[in-house]
Amino acid sequence: MSESITHGLPSSGMATAFPKDPAGPTGARKWSIRLVHGALAGMITLVVVGIPTDIIDTPVFGREVPVRIWELPVLLATALLTAAWFGIDKPASQADRTSTPAALAVVSTFFAVGCPVCNKLVLLALGTSGALGLWAPIQPILAGVSLTMLAGAVVYRWRKRDCTAASCGARQ
Repeated sequence: MSESITHGLPSSGMATAFPKDPAGPTGARKWSIRLVHGALAGMITLVVVGIPTDIIDTPVFGREVPVRIWELPVLLATALLTAAWFGIDKPASQADRTSTPAALAVVSTFFAVGCPVCNKLVLLALGTSGALGLWAPIQPILAGVSLTMLAGAVVYRWRKRDCTAASCGARQ
């Protein structure tokens, strides 16, 4: 019988739910940890992008231009792809461990779904008429580019994940 963690309680001979594993979590527990990390990352992305852009309506932020029909699906797709990216096991080699494309895609989504005249950087660069006439038509294109980048980052991470016989092997 394997040695178990007794959580500071005297050992009564009964098995506990958490066997000691010096190599770290494996199997179903490792997958559940990844699932929780992915779900948390997706929810954080949804809140961090959705609230300041006022897609998620709160009294804290306002929006001059109403939410356009494509912005909520882009926000939800970004949250799901971010959750998938965080849920996939990290690549084994340090050279393949990069989060730059995924982070850049989420930041691009923030600019893509934001109100065109509420963005101070765009207003400073283009003015109000430029924000509505130049920036607003570019935003759906930026949304498509950011979703493509994030999907590419998810696929890349999936292909480079640490998949050994112990972590991804077929059950016998």
